[in-house]
Amino acid sequence: MDPNSKAAAQPAKDFLAAAASIAASAMLARSLVNDLLPKEARGYFSSATKALRARFSAGQHTVNIEEVEGWSSNLVYSAVQSYLAAKISSSSTRRVRVSKRAGAEKKSIGVFLEEGEEVTDTFRGCEFKWRLLSRDNNLVVDQPKKIQLYQLSFDRTYKDVIFDAYLPYVLDRADEIKAGEKKLKIHLNEQDWWMPISLHHPATFDTLAMDTDLKQDVMGDLARFVERKEYYRKIGRAWKRGYLIHGPPGTGKSSLVAAMANYLKFDIYDLELTAVKWNSALKRLLIGMKNKSILLVEDIDCSIRLRRREPRPSSETPCGRGKDERVTLSGLLNLVDGLWSSCGEERIVVFTTNYKDRLDPALLRPGRMDVHVHMGYCGASAFRTLAYNYHDVDDHPLFGEIEEMIGEAKVTPGEVAEVLTRSGDAESAFGGLVEFLQVKRDRGTEEEEEMEDKREEEFDLVSNVSNPENDYNEDGLHGGSTSRTMYSRADWPPINFRGGRGGYMQSFRGRGGHSQSFRGTGEGNLQSYRGRGRGRRGRRQFVNIVWGRVV
Repeated sequence: MDPNSKAAAQPAKDFLAAAASIAASAMLARSLVNDLLPKEARGYFSSATKALRARFSAGQHTVNIEEVEGWSSNLVYSAVQSYLAAKISSSSTRRVRVSKRAGAEKKSIGVFLEEGEEVTDTFRGCEFKWRLLSRDNNLVVDQPKKIQLYQLSFDRTYKDVIFDAYLPYVLDRADEIKAGEKKLKIHLNEQDWWMPISLHHPATFDTLAMDTDLKQDVMGDLARFVERKEYYRKIGRAWKRGYLIHGPPGTGKSSLVAAMANYLKFDIYDLELTAVKWNSALKRLLIGMKNKSILLVEDIDCSIRLRRREPRPSSETPCGRGKDERVTLSGLLNLVDGLWSSCGEERIVVFTTNYKDRLDPALLRPGRMDVHVHMGYCGASAFRTLAYNYHDVDDHPLFGEIEEMIGEAKVTPGEVAEVLTRSGDAESAFGGLVEFLQVKRDRGTEEEEEMEDKREEEFDLVSNVSNPENDYNEDGLHGGSTSRTMYSRADWPPINFRGGRGGYMQSFRGRGGHSQSFRGTGEGNLQSYRGRGRGRRGRRQFVNIVWGRVV
């Protein structure tokens, strides 16, 4: 090595040796203090050190901004996080945290401040220091064990600048940053916290297969809603809108929700009610939602807990704070339509169901859900949308035949889309759809009959008309005769039969066939044979008759 280089390197070696010696001495001194000094002396030594440090920093003030505030997330914390993320790249920060959420775009990499690191910012000639810290959280159950916070340090002379100008500036810049890189998210509930995931659903109102007039009605209603903040305030209502979307499976209910989110640029909060144990946890979830968002509860009729409006027996909460009420339909409705609904603004509540007739009447009362959207079977306009989406064709010689059959076959947009994707050639795809619709139409009659028979079991309507001339006999039963009429379908002729006291009656019915009535002297039960498909197949049912009533 060159002698000059050796001479230049010697001071550096001496410095490193001295630093290592000082560090070793400090560690030795710390060990001796812990081993030799009693606990009281160590406490006094620590207090003196803190007092000395506070004296030198008497001119410094700090502001702590935690990530949660009570039950809800702190919007100032998220704003500071977005603001500092743009500052980190140009700062001298030594350690940063890099992350990429599942489903995010390839270039969507988040850079965040690592715990313990510091960023210096200058505003109007004033210097502010930001540091990311954390504290233990042992008080609130179902919250993270550690709560992160941003600590803002500044000279006490800048106090007015902080609250009057700097923090408002940070919030405004954060809004601009988020608007410039707006990425929709779908939030899933984990206990009583939301977990965000990037939403990349491609559905829009342009590609949505639904009736054109209905589509325009929904879009117009959404546009009016977001522009009527002052109107809602004037009439004294919370700024929210409720949608009940119902229809058979495969008709595009979920796609409609995604199209609404893309149209409004609203995040979706997908509430899984089976994961929520208590009404109090449900409150925390709803409070934790951001404004300009959609609360989605899919298949609300399938939630076991919502089939009963009355609360279940209460039990101790996990926190041991006394009784708490399990999630009920009343609890949910009070939160989305009661006083708690005013805790946020510009929110849309969406319930979906395959079977509207199974819903509790409380969900259907006027004013509960503002808009009822029926997603029915595929029609002509929906088919043309699908044809253009999948094959870029807006007209074809087979369209007339397809549109004529599609109304009779009762197919969903999902079924039509599946057939259209079987071939990349438009001619083959439309020809295959014609064959599919012909098969569906031919099967439609038989399937409809089976569905009607199923409904008969549940909703047979029995009308009893008693002869006013009958007298009660000594055993309390009607004497003389009683006339009864049973209806199963509106297009079937009623079947009349007459029976005396304890009479044995037998009735035969065939779909599209004839009906027969018999009168006997049995033990008062009705035996009926109902046929399907011209009476060739049947099933047997025994119904007891007492006092002219079927029981």
